[in-house]
Amino acid sequence: MLEGGTLRFVIDRVGRVTDEDYDAYAVLQPDGQLVGADDRALGYVGLNNTTPPGHKQAWLSLQPDGSVTFYQQSGERVPLGKWNGCNGQLRRTCTLVTQLFTEQNLRVEPNYSPYGPYGGPYGPGPRFGVGVGVGVGY
Repeated sequence: MLEGGTLRFVIDRVGRVTDEDYDAYAVLQPDGQLVGADDRALGYVGLNNTTPPGHKQAWLSLQPDGSVTFYQQSGERVPLGKWNGCNGQLRRTCTLVTQLFTEQNLRVEPNYSPYGPYGGPYGPGPRFGVGVGVGVGY
């Protein structure tokens, strides 16, 4: 995944994720659990939605039209942008990238999270759209 022309993640076809230095970052388990280095929980990734680490309620969803929706604790829905070309076999990959990007940015911007482990009030947070690319390697 590229962000602003900078490599952030590489995802192989079986769900292994490496960082920009090609060091192991995470793996997507068959049951949807996303596990990071040292068995650190990074949440759950389904076909259309994700949960933050340690929680059971979705915080992000990928809508049928490619729109990404963030769910605040209050129930308010916040649009975070839109993917193009994320239907069919790429859908779960786009959902995985959305989770990785959001989880990574929350560690950088600790005041954004709605779910306690990352801090307080809602901030501007990550956005998805033009400039974020997904490539599937074989």
